[in-house]
Amino acid sequence: MLARSATRCFNKLRAPVSRPLVRLARPQCRRFSMNANGPTPGSPPMSSTGMLAPFTAELDQIAPSFKINGAQIRVLQSPAEFYETLKHKIRNAERRIFLSTLYIGKSERELITTLQETLRAKPELRLSILTDALRGTREAPDPSCASLLAPLVAEFGPERVEIRMYHTPNLTGLKKKYVPKRINEGWGLQHMKLYGVDDEIILSGANLSSDYFTNRQDRYHLFSSKDVTEYFANIQDAVSSLSFLIEPSESQAGFEMVWPEDNAAPSPLEDPKQFVKESTSLLAGLISPKTAPLTAHDTIPQEKPDTSVYMLTQFSQLLSPDTSTELPAVTHILKALSLPQYANSSWTFTAGYFNPAPSLTKLLLSAQSHNNTVITASPFANGFYKSPGVSGLLPDAYTLLARRFVRAVHHNQREASTVLREWRRGTVGEPGGWTYHAKGLWVTLPGSEDPSISLIGSSNYTKRSYSLDLEANALVVTENEELKKRLGEEQRWLKEHTSIVTRDDFAKADRRVGFKVRIAMMIVQLLGGAL
Repeated sequence: MLARSATRCFNKLRAPVSRPLVRLARPQCRRFSMNANGPTPGSPPMSSTGMLAPFTAELDQIAPSFKINGAQIRVLQSPAEFYETLKHKIRNAERRIFLSTLYIGKSERELITTLQETLRAKPELRLSILTDALRGTREAPDPSCASLLAPLVAEFGPERVEIRMYHTPNLTGLKKKYVPKRINEGWGLQHMKLYGVDDEIILSGANLSSDYFTNRQDRYHLFSSKDVTEYFANIQDAVSSLSFLIEPSESQAGFEMVWPEDNAAPSPLEDPKQFVKESTSLLAGLISPKTAPLTAHDTIPQEKPDTSVYMLTQFSQLLSPDTSTELPAVTHILKALSLPQYANSSWTFTAGYFNPAPSLTKLLLSAQSHNNTVITASPFANGFYKSPGVSGLLPDAYTLLARRFVRAVHHNQREASTVLREWRRGTVGEPGGWTYHAKGLWVTLPGSEDPSISLIGSSNYTKRSYSLDLEANALVVTENEELKKRLGEEQRWLKEHTSIVTRDDFAKADRRVGFKVRIAMMIVQLLGGAL
């Protein structure tokens, strides 16, 4: 499939679906300054604008952003609502559909049928899909994500449908030849979750498969903003130009992976060093606040833009030097929370696979905030629960990591301010059992009941996220009271199926972690920190 002699397909490649990157004048953003030590004695209570100033002043230097109105962000609640909203948007698409995901489930016929019917009804509509090559071809020559998608190209032609699969430059040569498919993803994946239709986009941590549509809890934010949507469309286009093209074939697998001659870099399998060099040239300018191609399409009255949306990406494996924006932005937010004026703030942090990068754990525990909450999956809501082989040990591995965090909370004397909650809704594999995959951060300012800051996207905030995978996120900073209420509601409904877990709970016999689990964690670390 990865034909080395036939992959140079300049003569047979037709015009790509993607659109050119457009650079327009960047909308002007308000900037603020304030005393880092907080208000002076006798001064009136600080406004939300003043409290947000230490965050936004630095964020403006880290990542590109747009000013929108809070009403342009809709927070979806359930997997079913996410799926029905996505299908509704697809059916009503007029110009374009672009989907970026780790994979599309190989049996997702309903989603494919929805795309087919819409493409048939609207001849001007174009479709672009970006997935990961390792995950998307793992089952080949048996049915796979690639074989599911290739018929769309066969029916509608490459002028209207483009299927791309990104392959990490970290897995080449003998490693690629001998590392088993079940574990080769430990060297890096295309992990962005961008679901765009015309001028709207859903950002999520969810992939496109049946469990994410039914019983796998995640987060989903719908942005009705031309500017936000166009920015992430440009990001997907750029990564697509660094990815393999999927073409239908008569082979047993049903598809062929080719490397177009007009891609932005040589194949990562043939020249990984030059691939990273060219990727850096292409991507660094897209993610910098100084050079990012920012549009100015949203028409918002001057008094209405009350929300900043910062475009965050983590492209560590594609950038040399690494100028990714997500980790610096998250680090800045958590550092700001250590300032005295935020002693009465609070944060909620969630990750289905709880293994935050050590630097983030340290910052979470050094924040001055109170009423802080970590939400993670119970072992019975972990997607690896009772999986065969080594992966079946992972729920216990995450239990061990959670126990270490609770121990660190105690060691840092933060037990009065920080709790760990485990999410459980039934038991995985049993009727009514759900898994938990949500990830994100919320910050509520002093004097407020609901969050003013929220981070939504694909990242798991792990060492792997910050070194191996491609991630895309939006950081929302808002003064819009209605949006703050919606973010607060999101926190509350995610807590509905949680319970607090303490050091005493982890000391119980059923929480003890065996030697095999520790061995599994060592193996995972050797595979590039896949936890």
